[in-house]
Order: sequence, then C-alpha cells, then structure tokens
Amino acid sequence: MSRHFAELAFTAAVKQEQERHGSRHQYERVEQAGDATARLGPDEMLFIRQRDGFYMASVSETGWPYIQYRGGAKGFLHVLDEQTIGFADLRGNKQYVSVGNLKHDDRVALFLMDYPSQNRLKILGHAQLYEGDDKAEAFLEKLRVPEEKTVAERAVVIKIEAFDWNCQQHITPRYSAEELAEALEPERQRFEALREENARLRELLKAKSSNNS
Repeated sequence: MSRHFAELAFTAAVKQEQERHGSRHQYERVEQAGDATARLGPDEMLFIRQRDGFYMASVSETGWPYIQYRGGAKGFLHVLDEQTIGFADLRGNKQYVSVGNLKHDDRVALFLMDYPSQNRLKILGHAQLYEGDDKAEAFLEKLRVPEEKTVAERAVVIKIEAFDWNCQQHITPRYSAEELAEALEPERQRFEALREENARLRELLKAKSSNNS
C-alpha cells in the first residue's frame, strides 16, 4: 500500500475503527514508511492491460456513490504513462449518470479484478472527460479498440492519485469462456487424440474381422 493511498483512504473515522478493532498500529506504519509515489510499475501496467473490465465509482451531487461497470476487449483500458490511464467511453443506455457525476466531482475509484488469480487493484484518481472536439478525437485515436463496433462518445482520461493491491481473501475464483477454453485445451487435445485412436482401432478390428470371414 502506498503512503498516499493511506492518507486518502484513512480518514479520522476510519482510524477510529482501526483503533477499535486493533489494526491501527499496522496501518500507522504504512502511513509513516510506505511508498509516497503513485507511479505505476511494470506489474500494475501489465495487470491493467490484461483486464477486460473494471468497476468505476463516482459521487453524485447529492453525495450518493454510484458504481458502473465498464467492459471491452483486453487492453481497452490503456496505460498512457506511469500516472495516467484512459479508455474510450462507449455508447450505452444513455443515462449518463457517471458523466454527470464526473462533471460535478472528478474523483473516481476503480476496482480492477482478476477473478481466476484472486487479485484486485484499487485505483483512486481524477477523471477528465473529452468529448466533441479535436482534443477528444486525438485521445480517441489512442484509446479506440480496432475491433470494437460500438460508437465511442467520449474519452475518459484518469490521472492516478494512489493505488493499492488488495488482499486475495474472500475473492471467489470465476472464469470467462476464453479462460476456461484455454485451461481446458490440454484436455480437449487429449480427448481428440483418444477419439482418433479409438477410430483407428475400430478400423483395425473391422479389417481383421473381414479377413477372418
């Protein structure tokens, strides 16, 4: 955990709860000795580029949190530099709740999940929307996924304030169809080889039976 993530997340009320439940001393050390930078390293960059979806929370004008899922082909969430990520925001149900929230308050919290490996990366940042001008088009040229057919309405560029790798506890492993196909490929090949061998043996038995008759 970075020092800055602790500074942002551990409010006075949070610290009181940590004190009450006996974990304050542990996290106090993080605040004093943790890494002060919010720069993505190779592990974070690779993890981000491999995701095919993430959860993004924003805050409404009435103070209510709102969580939205964003998905796409692997790599649709781009790493622009060590402190910046972005994605092409595709046309959806046209409620525009996140868009409206971000124009009121640009703070976001992202949850990036790897269910098979039971890993998650939390990111806090400030989101900037680019829509309907040359700057937006320039960003969209970088952020579009070539095979994506849905219209991209805007570019969302997030400046990272802090991030933290969360513990694996209580994450239930889940697998996409692609991940299952990859994991089961050796068994599929083994089954195919057995099927071919079975067919070959049947032909041998058929030929032997014909010769005997």
